[in-house]
Amino acid sequence: MQPQEPTEMTDEQKVAMVIVAHPDDAEFGSAGTLAKWANEGWSVYQVIVTDGASGGPDDATKVGLEEQRKVSETRKAEQRKAASILGIKDVFFLDYRDGLVQPTLELRKDIVRLLRKYRPYRVICPSPDRTWTPSYAIGRYHPDHLAVGEATIAAVYPASQNPWDFPELLEEEGLYPHKVKELYVSGAPVNNCAIDISDTIDKKIEALRAHQSQLGDHFEQIEEWIRGGSAKAGEEYDLPFAERFHFSENR
Repeated sequence: MQPQEPTEMTDEQKVAMVIVAHPDDAEFGSAGTLAKWANEGWSVYQVIVTDGASGGPDDATKVGLEEQRKVSETRKAEQRKAASILGIKDVFFLDYRDGLVQPTLELRKDIVRLLRKYRPYRVICPSPDRTWTPSYAIGRYHPDHLAVGEATIAAVYPASQNPWDFPELLEEEGLYPHKVKELYVSGAPVNNCAIDISDTIDKKIEALRAHQSQLGDHFEQIEEWIRGGSAKAGEEYDLPFAERFHFSENR
């Protein structure tokens, strides 16, 4: 299945949102797609669920609140820089504790609030499920990623479009139900579409480079891995470079 470009859309409808766990997650999974959509006139928003505070060095000997605060501030600044490179309209941080995310009703409600407020036509999120074949690195399935995927999919359907879910958002905050029309799941066990990022892969690499605190020491290897993986993802679709998703429609 390949998503078809919607026709006769107003600018108000051309809104997309990517919801991920950590700073740099969106750049790894969908930066080429986000830049492509931004180039096509879409208003693209990023939602980062955690504060990113657990992204310090692995050999740290002190990890108190002050150290975590500094890590969080650094990673948020890097995320905003990456977003600027990609043409993202705004970045929202929900500040859940990094490494401890659960798919709670509180998180679902926070995501529904953003969906109803900004009313995206398209949403990208991580998969709530692991892929066992082929075998990928353990880090691909951080528990925060799985939790954010589960919470986001539940927020997209049915909660965002159902006035009876979280009625206080309607009654107290004036946020009317909203139906997300397209969902793109990154890292899913089954992929059924690919987005051509041949014109934006360089922006994807540049945006990843902004995450200096996480990737700076190994960036040459990471760039090689990204370009190789994007080329492989495009092979089935005869595309030079692609990002793959499980795509579904809600018409």
